Amino acid sequence: MIDEQQAQPEWLGKLRKNDRVTGSEALVRSLLLEGVETVFGIPGGSTLNIYDAIHDFPGFNHILARHEQGAIHAADGYARATGKVGVCFATSGPGATNLVTGIATANMDSVPLVVITGNVSTALIGTDAFQEADITGITMPISKHNYLVRDVNELPKIIHEAFYIASTGRKGPVVIDIPKDVSSQTMTYDYPTDRPQLRGYRPNNHPNGTQIEKLLAAIEAAERPVILAGAGIIYSDASKELLAFIEKTRIPVTTTLLGLGGFPSAHALWMGMPGMHGTYAANKALQNCDLLIGIGARFDDRVTMKTSGFAPKARTIAHIDIDPAEIGKIVQTAIPIVGDVKAVLQQLNVHAKPAKSEAWLAEIQANQLAHPLRYTDSEAELKPQFVVEMISETTHGDAIVTTDVGQHQMWAAQFYRFKHPRSLITSGGLGTMGFGLPSAIGAQVGSPDRLVVSVNGDGGIQMNAQELAICAIHNIPVKIVILNNQVLGMIRQWQELIYDNRFSHMDLSGSPDFVKLAEAYGVRGLRATNKEEARSVWQEALDTPGPVLIDFVISQDENVYPMVTPGSTIDDMIMGDER
Repeated sequence: MIDEQQAQPEWLGKLRKNDRVTGSEALVRSLLLEGVETVFGIPGGSTLNIYDAIHDFPGFNHILARHEQGAIHAADGYARATGKVGVCFATSGPGATNLVTGIATANMDSVPLVVITGNVSTALIGTDAFQEADITGITMPISKHNYLVRDVNELPKIIHEAFYIASTGRKGPVVIDIPKDVSSQTMTYDYPTDRPQLRGYRPNNHPNGTQIEKLLAAIEAAERPVILAGAGIIYSDASKELLAFIEKTRIPVTTTLLGLGGFPSAHALWMGMPGMHGTYAANKALQNCDLLIGIGARFDDRVTMKTSGFAPKARTIAHIDIDPAEIGKIVQTAIPIVGDVKAVLQQLNVHAKPAKSEAWLAEIQANQLAHPLRYTDSEAELKPQFVVEMISETTHGDAIVTTDVGQHQMWAAQFYRFKHPRSLITSGGLGTMGFGLPSAIGAQVGSPDRLVVSVNGDGGIQMNAQELAICAIHNIPVKIVILNNQVLGMIRQWQELIYDNRFSHMDLSGSPDFVKLAEAYGVRGLRATNKEEARSVWQEALDTPGPVLIDFVISQDENVYPMVTPGSTIDDMIMGDER
């Protein structure tokens, strides 16, 4: 909630007044009292009362998206970059249903959002009224919680609860559906200040001491320990604690896609990313370890691949997670530790001792030296790996990088050297194309002092390219990178390697001229087709204070390696140049 000890604008002084207000004004007041800085959305008939109320609050920052999916992905990017709750608005019917993909994206990746939709008046609910949709029913399986507000007097309490639910325990999206008549009804405003007490909702942040002792004993006995760290490290702000734990225990670590940045990539004990497109060293370490410690990672299928063949030599698997439902769900767990990752690591660090891992570390280092990430560079054509390396070097690993989904996403994960948490923003669980650009907008709004680079494919960028308008109108200085190979790249790669070159409907040769498209929206557009041009236009983009789109034209035939094909174990890697 907002810190009322700090100096506030005059209009904030009236927020808590117990006067008569409409449901719409109650909503706006409540969001401001929760400390909401920016809302992304699009108005419609069922939310006009709310937008009318916004008019009376000059401090309420609303950014008008061009599509509801753009609005929710922007709120998502804002939440991931800042750690705060992202907020978006949409109207009833198609406005609300256009949010569904974004809600599912946030839910899969445990991102805190409060999603506010309008609905038809309560008397019309269930009558198939114009622009009516049962958004609470639709989103129940893909949200952490949702509300249909039928009593205006309940609205402040519901808003307060929603922010609490979204931001505690395993974070996630909460949907609040407000019928139009509720938004216009009046009430005596009173905003709760106490922590919500919700029946059946008691997140367990504090770990069991006995399980902590078991894990410490297992570390002392292990000779080949490995840590698999995921997004929970970042979401619990536990990066410093993880670094301290690893330096105390001398255990090598691999970070999942969503965990990238949670541990510094330059550290000698970091092995890279595991799984389908993971490094040779990380995958071999997971397959040969005798102790596996999962920290804030859910052992998803792109990490484990063939589950029955995952970590076969691990005598002990420990799993630390805030969500007890994740522990034992995928892999059999001997040491379950339920709790906030930061709190668990703090307790572990009190008594953590070095593992007997020196010979093991030497073996891992040898694997890293023998099988680094590599590609065949070229002076004749522009390689996507070179582009990502160039971006990483020129930004010194300090940028926030957002991606869409596909080959470019994996190249960014492999070749950008992340230094800090909350620096990679990508759709991991759902794999949502169209996520990259709007999430970059949200990240830049939330982190105005950081450079934000959005890495996209030429397929995904077209799914929400309309949000270029927001970049131009608000002069949001996102640097928008397109790795343009004129195909759906990951589809083409799978069809080559798994479907015997039976290429089917992956050709994007009818795509627009992205430079002209950017310029049509009022955004600077640049293009590069070779390394010299790439260096030149990228520096020009960095030197340009506003938004810039850079079209890097790359080969259709470049693949992401290493690659583990479905049905294989993670040590059965196709190595590309080495195959």
